[in-house]
Amino acid sequence: MSDHPLKRLIRKITGQDAEAAAMRVSLEEVIEESDRESPALSAQERVMLGNLLSFGELKVRDVMVPRAEIVAVDETIGLAELLRLFREAQHSRLPVYAETLDDPTGLIHVKDVLGLLESEADGPYCLPPKAKITSLKRPILFAPPSMRALDLLLKMQATHTHLALVIDEYGGTDGLVSIEDIIEEIVGDIADEHDEDAAVIKPDGDGFIADARMDLDDFKAQTGHDLMVEDAEEARDIDSLGGLVMSLLGRVPLRGEIVAHPDGTEFQVLEADPRRVRRLRVTLPRTLATE
Repeated sequence: MSDHPLKRLIRKITGQDAEAAAMRVSLEEVIEESDRESPALSAQERVMLGNLLSFGELKVRDVMVPRAEIVAVDETIGLAELLRLFREAQHSRLPVYAETLDDPTGLIHVKDVLGLLESEADGPYCLPPKAKITSLKRPILFAPPSMRALDLLLKMQATHTHLALVIDEYGGTDGLVSIEDIIEEIVGDIADEHDEDAAVIKPDGDGFIADARMDLDDFKAQTGHDLMVEDAEEARDIDSLGGLVMSLLGRVPLRGEIVAHPDGTEFQVLEADPRRVRRLRVTLPRTLATE
C-alpha cells in the first residue's frame, strides 16, 4: 500500500537531504512573500506551514506530558473505580502499570470498559463482578525522549496506537505522548469540550485567572505582556506560568502564596498540591493594567 500524499509531503519537508532543504527554503520564501505582499495564504495557513517547517526538528521530549501530570491506573483497580477515574480524567485512554509507573504493562481504552457493561431486565447497566481489567489491556508504545516526534507519529499510525510512554535511559517513565500532542505541533491546539477551562485565560479585575500549565508564549499572545526570564540558561527550562512561579520562589508554592515577578507582576496561587501549581491569579503591573 502506497503512502498517503500528506505523509510523503511531511517526509520530504522534514527530511535531512538536499531535496528536503530546498523544499524548506522554497516554503519559507512563500510564507515570507505572503506576509509582505499578498493574501494568498491565510494567517492560519502560514502558521501551519511554519510549524511544519520546524516539525522535523522536534524531539519526543519537546511534546511529551511530564511524568507528574500522567494519569495512570494500577492493573488491580476495580472496574467501578476505573470508570470513576475515566470520568474525572476525561481521557479515552489511560496507561496501566503493575506496581509503579516505572513498570507499565499496557493501556486501557474506555470503550473496552463500557463494552463490559451488562444490561439488567429493568434497563440499568451494571458491571460484572468478576471482570478484570487485565483482560482489556492493549499494547502501549515506548519511545526514548531523543526520538524524533515525526518518527513516533509514523510509528503510531503504523501500529494504530495513539499513546506512547517516554522511557528514560534507566528504564523509568519520563513522560507521555498522545498522537494528539504531536499533531497539535502542526495544526495548533485541538480543543474539545473538556479543554475549555484550561485553554481560556479569564479576565479578573486588573489581571487574569490562568491555568498554571499555560505556556508563556500563549500568555503573551493573549495578554500582550511578556513575562521575560532574565537568565538565558534558566529561560530555556521554563515554559509555563507554573514553572515560572516555582523558579521565582525556588520551590513549589503553597495555596494562597503571592509571588512577585521582577517586572511587578504578581502571582497568587489559587490551587496547588505538593508537586505542582495548578491555578493562578495573575495581576499585571499597575502601569500596564491601566493602559
